[in-house]
Amino acid sequence: MNSSLILFLIITTIISLFNPSTSQSQLSLSITPTTLAKSGDPIRIQWSGIASPSKLDWLGIYSPPDSSHDNFIGYVFLSSSATWQSGSGSISLPLINLRSKYEFRIFRWVESEVDPKKQDHDNNPLPGTKHLLAKSSEVGFGIGPAGLAHGPEQIHLAFTDNEEEMRVMFVTGDRGERRVRYGEKENSLGDVAVASVGRYEKEHMCDSPANSSVGWRDPGWIHDVVMKNLKKGVRYYYQVGSDAGGWSSTHSFVSRNEDSDETIAFLFGDMGTATPYSTFLRTQDESIATVKWILRDIEALGNKPAFVSHIGDISYARGYAWLWDHFFTQIEPIASKVAYHVCIGNHEYDWPSQPWRPDWSVSIYGKDGGGECGVPYSLKFKMPGNSLELTGTQAPATRNLYYSFDMGAVHFVYMSTETNFFPGSKQYQFLKNDLESVDRNKTPFVVVQGHRPMYTTSNENRDAPLREKMLEHLEPLFVNNKVTLAFWGHVHRYERFCPLNNYTCGSMGLNGEGWESFPVHVVIGMAGQDWQPIWEPRPDHPNDPIFPQPKRSLYRGGEFGYTRLVATKEKLQLSYVGNHDGEVHDMVEILASGQVLSGGGASAVDGAGARGEAVQSTFSLFVKGASVLVLGAFVGYVLGFISHARKEATSKNSWSPVKTEDM
Repeated sequence: MNSSLILFLIITTIISLFNPSTSQSQLSLSITPTTLAKSGDPIRIQWSGIASPSKLDWLGIYSPPDSSHDNFIGYVFLSSSATWQSGSGSISLPLINLRSKYEFRIFRWVESEVDPKKQDHDNNPLPGTKHLLAKSSEVGFGIGPAGLAHGPEQIHLAFTDNEEEMRVMFVTGDRGERRVRYGEKENSLGDVAVASVGRYEKEHMCDSPANSSVGWRDPGWIHDVVMKNLKKGVRYYYQVGSDAGGWSSTHSFVSRNEDSDETIAFLFGDMGTATPYSTFLRTQDESIATVKWILRDIEALGNKPAFVSHIGDISYARGYAWLWDHFFTQIEPIASKVAYHVCIGNHEYDWPSQPWRPDWSVSIYGKDGGGECGVPYSLKFKMPGNSLELTGTQAPATRNLYYSFDMGAVHFVYMSTETNFFPGSKQYQFLKNDLESVDRNKTPFVVVQGHRPMYTTSNENRDAPLREKMLEHLEPLFVNNKVTLAFWGHVHRYERFCPLNNYTCGSMGLNGEGWESFPVHVVIGMAGQDWQPIWEPRPDHPNDPIFPQPKRSLYRGGEFGYTRLVATKEKLQLSYVGNHDGEVHDMVEILASGQVLSGGGASAVDGAGARGEAVQSTFSLFVKGASVLVLGAFVGYVLGFISHARKEATSKNSWSPVKTEDM
């Protein structure tokens, strides 16, 4: 052997010792199955032959398969598998149909290559892609087990301006004609309507990451169709799809009944979605429990109509398009059964060039929308009314900004805190006309909803100028027109106030004195997002300010959850349901006259009261009988997102989150 060859072998051996990508020739990576029927179906990822396994070895999730290494949709560390130290292991993940195939890649990442400038939402370094160890075969969605196409997904309902109608929207991978077939009997869906179809494109986005290769993914085709001539308070069965593209499963809903004096609604804000992997942004694991308990309540209703109200910060996609797909898949179990209503929040809309951005709001309206500028929100939902604001760009107009409808004994009003609400604006004129024209004999209760709160004791200073403008321009409308309840999100806590006017509590007449009919403001942004300072200091943040609880704040809770509204023409009852046990932890009752009957005494600070004794309500007792069956039906979906131990696989810091800019 000549000296040149010997020198070459020595050099290549030394290089292999320092190159983490070499010495992996026996590494295998397999995926089963390679074809899935529907969103949420799981795959099993298995690997073996990894030499000198490291805790930083990770699995990248890619869709479409030709995405560059840095443009993953998520990642999982191999150390989340119990057997990773042997060089072999497996992970199970449920996949969402993104209308393109998936590919999986294993990378070696070493500590010396950690880039502190490339961080995720929790300030953890994003994994490096320098050393690719293996690629998988492609995985896609296709024909179901019966040999038929699975049909549309992301099905969700909404009311229209006509009480005899129900809208249904859904997503497919092509623009082919789709229909809804529906009827009063599950085996006889004789009524048919053809859906309109639309989509949005990358160039419609206003900023990154929404219009960049890392955030953009094809949104598919959005279909929209209305079921008409519905009888009052009747259960209807329906399917969406086509013979060529496949039909959905059969779903059902109960139509609105304008003759009924009963109203049932589930209300919350800031829920977001959960993913079975880590990604560029924090996702909201608590959203799983919120959906679970609301589904329990809906199933327990039997043939009573109800709806869901989600008041801003919907998916928290913020420019990472696949999170919208996760969100709609997650809510489908409830949104396919009851109307799912929304209003716009900062994380759906805000961008630096938005049309209405007065000087006083420069610190308020920033980049919270991730460049989406309201486009996915405007096209994926269609609410009653015809409100819109031009974006000033090639993006479609922003819709679903303000609207109203009646449901039983309650008139519900939605508004936008992200667009112009000053006197003289279209929104202000709508609110004024709407509130002044309510028939209180038909709907004795009026509920207004928006995203950013008019009242909060979180001391979130950035929004202070906005709250001042809301108090100046909107509170007189609410007080003069005797609004019953005002719901707000944005602050990721539950807080209920006394009847308020200009920071002053009106008398509730609980001791026989006269009472005043002022709006009761309630902050309900506790459905999933948890990046929010709390009112009590924590051991790991001893210097955080303590936010005192003034007398006007009657109850503050740190428990995740949602609210449940039940009303007749005589009385409205609002309950705060905690996610940790599904029980009621605060409740207030209001008469049709506007008098607040109860709910004035309880007070909790960051869950101290929320984890005490639950408050019993009639509805709570009613739902207990149905809980076991419903939770059993939901468990497969929940386990698909909980059993994967994704968060433990990331090197997250151990501090409690306190960043206020994520509101």
